[in-house]
Amino acid sequence: MNSRRAWRLGSGALALLAAAPAHAAAGGGLTLMSEVAGAGGGAAYSLNVQTLLVITGLAFLPGILLLMTGFTRIIIVLSVMRQALGLQTTPPNMVLSALALALTVFVMRGVIQQEQTLAIDPYLAGRISFNQALAAAEPPEQDFMLAQTRKAPLHLFVDLSGGHYATPKDVPMTVLVPAFATSELETAFQISFLIYVPFVLIDLAVASVLMSLGMIMVSPTLISLPLKLLMFVSIHGWVLVLGTLASSFVLPR
Repeated sequence: MNSRRAWRLGSGALALLAAAPAHAAAGGGLTLMSEVAGAGGGAAYSLNVQTLLVITGLAFLPGILLLMTGFTRIIIVLSVMRQALGLQTTPPNMVLSALALALTVFVMRGVIQQEQTLAIDPYLAGRISFNQALAAAEPPEQDFMLAQTRKAPLHLFVDLSGGHYATPKDVPMTVLVPAFATSELETAFQISFLIYVPFVLIDLAVASVLMSLGMIMVSPTLISLPLKLLMFVSIHGWVLVLGTLASSFVLPR
């Protein structure tokens, strides 16, 4: 399996996993085990290769979620926001991850719908093959990543790969994915900086007031934490942060 086919398998894993149960229920060829005649007249069992590929695709899911969607940007910003508020474990990591996952699905709903139309539905209807479904699921994901990728990371990894491509759409997934991940990190840290600054100013103001009053034994966090929570709630902080994150993604036309 070459590198381009491997990335196609990764980008189409979600579509294939969604298609597998329905295809099996419809009496398709996606069966877990098949019985064959063994030596000496006995029965032997073999694992269906297509099923093996789908099961193997499960190992790609964490990488797909982190490197080929907006999940990385969202979870970093939410984690930095929690730290800026001074809350170490609230909301819990599980809640932040679930919220980031829900927002990722919301942002990528257009990509999911395109993959549904181009890959999943034709595959379930038997109009295209397994390999054709993988190839059809790649362009929507590639367009989404290209829309978010900055020029500097893309040029960097293109130069490192030693390739020359006429248009950005010709860039293979093996080059586009690390460029996209780097761009997402840059964008996440820029948004996080803008969120962090107001909370730092509150901490500085509280620390200055306590010092001027001679209350050097009182921890500034003890006073600034409720103030930051009050400000965050009063300005509908969750709405602002999640809205900013959702609107920060450039959706391909």
